[in-house]
Amino acid sequence: MEENMDESQSQKGCKECCERCVGSLPWASLIATILLYMGVALFCGCGHEALSGTVTILQNYFEVIRAPGDSVDVFTIIDILKYIIYGLAAGFFVFGVLLLVEGFFTTGAIRDLYGEFKITACGRCLTAFLMFLAYLFFLIWLGVTAFTSLPVFMFFNVWSMCQNTTTVEGANLCLDLRQFGAVTISEERKVCTGSEKFFKMCDSNELDLTFHLFVCALAGAGAAVIAMVHFLMALAANWGYLKDASRMQKYEDIKSKEEQELHDIHSTRSKERLNAYT
Repeated sequence: MEENMDESQSQKGCKECCERCVGSLPWASLIATILLYMGVALFCGCGHEALSGTVTILQNYFEVIRAPGDSVDVFTIIDILKYIIYGLAAGFFVFGVLLLVEGFFTTGAIRDLYGEFKITACGRCLTAFLMFLAYLFFLIWLGVTAFTSLPVFMFFNVWSMCQNTTTVEGANLCLDLRQFGAVTISEERKVCTGSEKFFKMCDSNELDLTFHLFVCALAGAGAAVIAMVHFLMALAANWGYLKDASRMQKYEDIKSKEEQELHDIHSTRSKERLNAYT
C-alpha cells in the first residue's frame, strides 16, 4: 500500500515538473528563433553556392576573366557578397541567442520557478532596444529579399530560354552581360541562341543548379522576414508584460510600506498603553 502511494506521488511529481518545464519555455521566441536560424542557414548556404555557380557560368560560357590589379569587377562584387553572407550568418546567430534569452527572462513561468524578480529600468530598456533592432533587421531582410529576387528573375529568363529551345530556335536572341551591368560597355560578352556555347550551358548542371539555389536563398530570406515579424510580436508582448509588471511592483511596494507603517503605529500605541497601565 505504501509502495503504491509512493509511486503515485512520484508520478504526480514528475507530471508537475514536466508541466512547469513546458510552461517555462517562451514558445513564441523559441519558434521565431528556429525559423530565423532555418531562414538564415538556407539563405547563407544556398546563396554562397549560387554565387560560386554564377562565377563558374561566367568563366566557362561567357569567358569573363578577372580584372588585373585592384580594379573592381563582377568577381570582386561576388567576393564581397560572400563576405556579407559570412557576416550575416555570424551576426544573426548571436542576435537569435539574445532574443531567445530575453524571452526566457520575461516569461511569467520563469518568474514562478525562480521566485519574484524586480522589474528594473534596465530590463525595460533592453527590451525596447531589442524591439528597435528587430524592426531595423526586419527592414534589412526586406531589402535582402528584394535584392535576391533580381538574380532569380535573371536566371529564370535564361532557364526559360533553355527549356524552350525549340521555340526560340528560329529567333536570334542573345544574352548580353552588358544589359545586366556585369561587364563594361566596351566589353562584349554574350551568348546567342543556336550557338554551341548556348547549348552547352543549357545542357550543363551549373545553370539549373544555380537557378534553384537562388530560389532557395530567396525562400530563406522570406523565412527570415517572417521570423523578424514573429520576434516583433513577441517583444511587443514582453514589453507590455514588463510595463504592467512594473506598475504592479510599484503598487505592491507602496502597499507593503503602508502596511508596515500601520503595523508600527499599532505596535507603538500598544507599548504606550502598556506603559500607561503599568
